[in-house]
Amino acid sequence: MAKPTPPAEPSYEAQLARLVTVVARLETGDLALAEALQLYEEGVVLGVQCQQLLDAAEVRVRQLSNDGKTLEPWSPDD
Repeated sequence: MAKPTPPAEPSYEAQLARLVTVVARLETGDLALAEALQLYEEGVVLGVQCQQLLDAAEVRVRQLSNDGKTLEPWSPDD
């Protein structure tokens, strides 16, 4: 039997949109402490994931800018 494929990781844009939503909710200041901590933790994780995707994109742009040679297809897992 074939293994199920793991769900695709959300895109940078989707993660950034969620991070903006989390920050907006935290900025309201009317959350219970437990909910605020949970949202803060989620925001930290989202921030790290967004930064990793941006770093990978920057590496890819630098590679393409260096010599214009054909490179291996980009993967966010690299």
